[in-house]
Amino acid sequence: QVQLVESGGGLVQPGGSLRLSCAASGIIFRLYAVGWYHQPPGKGRELVTAITSGGTTTYGDSVKGRFTISRDTDKNTMYLQMNSLKPDDTAVYYCHAVLGIKEYWGQGTQVTVSS
Repeated sequence: QVQLVESGGGLVQPGGSLRLSCAASGIIFRLYAVGWYHQPPGKGRELVTAITSGGTTTYGDSVKGRFTISRDTDKNTMYLQMNSLKPDDTAVYYCHAVLGIKEYWGQGTQVTVSS
């Protein structure tokens, strides 16, 4: 059974940092294109950042220069380092993995940026 389990969300003040983790079981992360999506309150889910199996990264315009995606193949875990957080970054963040027709989502972790 495949599971993607996010952790690391929480409440942070504007300008602060958080690091999200996504631990995978049942799949080999390095074979998949993996990424992070977020869903702000009242809005749809949208791509934040992704990394291909070859290591090519993509970032949404709103997070470029502030967020960094990485993965640890030994731990089968992906990370999202979020710096200079803004209130607009408030959302549920989801871990995603895709390989061909195989697609998996985590359960989501809440990130709230507020003073």
